[in-house]
Amino acid sequence: MTNTPTLFRPMTLRGLTLRNRIVISPMCQYTAHEGHLEDWHIVHLGRFATGGAGVVFTEATAVQKSGRITHGCAGLWDDSQIPGHARIAQFVRRNGAVPAVQLGHAGRKSGMQRPWFGNGPLNDDDFARGDMPWTPVGPSAIPVAEGWPVPHELSVSEIADLIEDYAAAARRALAAGYQIAEVHGAHGYLIHSFLSPLSNKRDDAYGGDLAGRMRLALEVTEAVRAVWPDDLPLFFRTSAVDGDPEGWTLDDTVVLARELKARGVDVMDCSSSGIAGAATAG
Repeated sequence: MTNTPTLFRPMTLRGLTLRNRIVISPMCQYTAHEGHLEDWHIVHLGRFATGGAGVVFTEATAVQKSGRITHGCAGLWDDSQIPGHARIAQFVRRNGAVPAVQLGHAGRKSGMQRPWFGNGPLNDDDFARGDMPWTPVGPSAIPVAEGWPVPHELSVSEIADLIEDYAAAARRALAAGYQIAEVHGAHGYLIHSFLSPLSNKRDDAYGGDLAGRMRLALEVTEAVRAVWPDDLPLFFRTSAVDGDPEGWTLDDTVVLARELKARGVDVMDCSSSGIAGAATAG
């Protein structure tokens, strides 16, 4: 029996073998320009590959321009953004690690301040810098917290467009050379806001009971899995609990995990909270 600690042993997920089990989580850098990744990102992420990590995740990457957390967040809503991602994916692979991407939409928390400017709703100081607001979206017209903008409640047709945009972004991620994709369903962002009864007050097929509130998460996952190759893994990040007795619970997460597994998710990446107020994780 090997004496190598489990953390440093190889691991196989579908047709992909990781050199070890060290995974660099997505870390928002807030330095992209119109969603494009630049030199900062290759320096930031490249050092983890050269340092020996098994998997290196690019930060939360918006599937729609209006789905960015801030003006400085990464995107894959347009083909012109593929080369910047490809540069990073290629460097990571050349240095022995697996490149991974987290696909998401900030929902009610989109269009907020970069952290060093306050990490809250945009204000006049941000407008003066050129960071202009846009209307956030969510399952219901309920703001994140007092003083935050009221989101537009997504229609069923807008939800259908959103799901198509997740699939399109996954295709671009594949073209860029990523080998793992993760659907971001945590931290109060769009998918999490549909899951939680604190933010989802809909009375249609995307709200109500647990099955209705899970519908968007499952349909997005199905759409991404459908375009993601069978031999490459798919992850899903969740906030396992809301930390509120009336919110999303660990029992709900267990049900969601079973449904996601049935739809081809290989790893459930568990975080917590974030449904109200600013999230401090990517």
